[in-house]
Amino acid sequence: MNYTMGTNDRKYRNAGFTYLGVLILVAILSIASVASLQIGSLVQRRNAEENLLHIGSEMQNAITSYINATPVGHSRNPTSLQDLLKDPRYPETHRYLRKLYADPITGKEEWGTIQSLDKSGIVGVFSLSDSEPIKLGNFSPEYVEFTGKTSYRDWKFVVSPNLSHQAQF
Repeated sequence: MNYTMGTNDRKYRNAGFTYLGVLILVAILSIASVASLQIGSLVQRRNAEENLLHIGSEMQNAITSYINATPVGHSRNPTSLQDLLKDPRYPETHRYLRKLYADPITGKEEWGTIQSLDKSGIVGVFSLSDSEPIKLGNFSPEYVEFTGKTSYRDWKFVVSPNLSHQAQF
């Protein structure tokens, strides 16, 4: 019996190669999609870190301004972050921040606060996130102490005694 390949046999044989080609293409697209999602997530976290550094600096400066604007006979440190929005020591409105920023890492408006040594008020803030930072070094001089920290919680934005005159920590 002499068997010759017919038109239908070639069609099925080509269909197998086409199917295999489509499977390989789907696998390659899947790998590329996962890689781009991971890169996007990494870029988003890096942006959140940069925002944390900026917002932390703004809050640190606001606390410094609050301390430096203390009228005689009043507490030097804010008792809460709300005091930075409207200073309760003055009858007219004194603002050191326009709004309380959300923590860019957690997305919440809640911040950890650092109390002064005499527990009279706040001298700094920090993120409540226990996540590990991407940036572990190469910080600007004012944040060199963040080098090697293993958690965003360790990035403490504290008023330095030499930034405010007569500040009591």
